Amino acid sequence: MLTYNMEERGRLSRYDYLYRRIKADILEGRLPSGYRLPSKRALSEHLGVSVVTVENAYAQLLSEGYVVAKERSGYFVSKAEELPPTPQTPPIENFEKEEEKTVWKYDFASNRINDKYFPFSVWSRLMREVLSFGGEELLRRSPSKGEPLLRRAISEYLLHSRGILAPPENIVVGAGTEYLYGLVVQLLGRDRVYAVENPSYKKITQIYRASGAEVVALSLDTQGVAIKALGESQATVLHISPSHHYPTGIVTGFSRRSELLAWATRVDGYVVEDDYDSEFRMTGKPIQPMQALDTGGRVIYINTFSKTLAPSMRIGYMVLPDALMREFSQKLGFYSCAVPNFEQLTLAKFIERGHFERHLNRMRNVYRKKRDEVIRLFLNSGYPLEILEEHAGLHFLVRLHTSLSDEQVRQKAKEQGVRLTFLSDFYADGKGEQHCIVVNYSGL
Repeated sequence: MLTYNMEERGRLSRYDYLYRRIKADILEGRLPSGYRLPSKRALSEHLGVSVVTVENAYAQLLSEGYVVAKERSGYFVSKAEELPPTPQTPPIENFEKEEEKTVWKYDFASNRINDKYFPFSVWSRLMREVLSFGGEELLRRSPSKGEPLLRRAISEYLLHSRGILAPPENIVVGAGTEYLYGLVVQLLGRDRVYAVENPSYKKITQIYRASGAEVVALSLDTQGVAIKALGESQATVLHISPSHHYPTGIVTGFSRRSELLAWATRVDGYVVEDDYDSEFRMTGKPIQPMQALDTGGRVIYINTFSKTLAPSMRIGYMVLPDALMREFSQKLGFYSCAVPNFEQLTLAKFIERGHFERHLNRMRNVYRKKRDEVIRLFLNSGYPLEILEEHAGLHFLVRLHTSLSDEQVRQKAKEQGVRLTFLSDFYADGKGEQHCIVVNYSGL
């Protein structure tokens, strides 16, 4: 007779617990093929449960094929091929890096934002408005390029603030820049060679390679990507941040931008312009993007709201030239937009009503004061150093005059509760310029 302690079922119903226990006995071979199960009445009396409980458990086993019913004979365990023993496998390794558990006195390595400046009251009011009046727009499938209201708002913002003439039809909204990088590879093809800056934000290279593309790292001079290195490479796609390079802070001037556009035309290639934090220029107006100079349809412009609003927003966008937009619609138009309608419509209202521009103006003042104070502390520290590239973006460089290696300085700083990252950390071979700290100050 089958014996199970029904008090061990926890939150499971009686029939579900009984079904699971019998199935486990079948799978583990304790009830062999052809074994006749007790009658429903006999098992119900033995276990102290109702006949209906046993009947439901047997019915589930029957529907899944674990048992067969024979008229006037009862229920029998189904015949099945002998299953191999369950292999003893090691636990799955977690390759995702754990969050930094150290509590730092000063963390200059993380380019976070300070959440106390996020406009929560405005954002929550707009969210309630979207929920109240969004109607079917919240429930229907978003177009592959994103909600028209958001693309229109982005188009108007780019025209007035960045000098970019980008029709809403040429804008693609995606779940952050990383998602958009993958779309770029699918659009332009994996058979091309993609060039990135060296040093650079390493995740760009990782995403392109994970998408199946060949990537080459090109050295920089004082104007950005060196034209000679670009010409000698086999690249036909160049990913750059000409308005403010990370991590060096270099700004690519007009003459070099013209050379890069001429190169793209000559090789039938494209420039992916990553304008990730161009809104935060602390001296003068933000530099005009390359896209505004492009008359040949060779620039793919990409930007994100991660730096201006919050990294968790996961909303980015790209502006495609006319020809590429047509190709995108043909090749990738089947994709659904990866950003929920709710967030898209809320952001659209946030931009349309001027909240985004006011937030940017406020944050420029906040970051300017914060940057000035951090620079003052460095200069007054008593250590021999130089401040570099402090006029734009949310980081600057500090060049140390020391005989210690970067790793020695890093360890000494760690002992004092200070987290540092160095320019050398961003080079493809890890052998770049020494003694140059990349100071990310936005989250301090």
